[in-house]
Amino acid sequence: MRLLLIEDDDRIAGPLTEGLGRYGFTVDHARTGAAGLAGTEGAPDLVLLDLGLPDMDGLDVCRSLRARSAVPIIMITARGEEADRIVGLELGADDYLAKPFGVRELVARIRAVTRRTSGELTYPAPARPAAGVPGPQVLGALEINRRTRQVHLRGEEVALTPREFDLLVFLAGDPGTVHSRQQIMDTVWDPHFFGPTKTLDAHVAALRRKLGDPAWITTARGVGFRLTVPGADGEPGAAG
Repeated sequence: MRLLLIEDDDRIAGPLTEGLGRYGFTVDHARTGAAGLAGTEGAPDLVLLDLGLPDMDGLDVCRSLRARSAVPIIMITARGEEADRIVGLELGADDYLAKPFGVRELVARIRAVTRRTSGELTYPAPARPAAGVPGPQVLGALEINRRTRQVHLRGEEVALTPREFDLLVFLAGDPGTVHSRQQIMDTVWDPHFFGPTKTLDAHVAALRRKLGDPAWITTARGVGFRLTVPGADGEPGAAG
């Protein structure tokens, strides 16, 4: 597996490259955001992205990467502000790891992200399957095509990150049913996910924003979330 490490501090990059090599990973190293963006043209399997880069903010690198590629991204950050991490996740990063950390923990995160993004997730059957052909699921003005991993709302395509799509598909597997936060994390993320619970909130917030109406995903306070069709039952959705 080939990794791209975007990290300006050689005191961190050197030991990381050596340690990851012992686990069988091939690591390409870029010291700036610009070099990292150029390095993704070689199609790495996963990007390890430091947020504190000398030439540009790591969040801008994350945004640029996600705009042109679905390559998995793990942010590596020494920033203590939770807001930075949440913004990174909303921009499309798949996970984050706060410095300092051990190589074994990083390897566990890499493997978990790889499992999640390689399509090894299972979901309930679509509500409206076509006979013999996996067709799109239609929920009001929303159309979800699992085969092509595309989402359309009122005929217009909605650009979702891989994780946002997985979250939407999971909730749409049983519309109206409340799924606990733990159920969602275990299925859409991983049973051994080490990240903050705010990760889920950030992705729900991003989905609500992209769908244009917070009522699409309502909150069951103290329990979790459910997908609803706004106005379908004549009652307003409580986004929470």
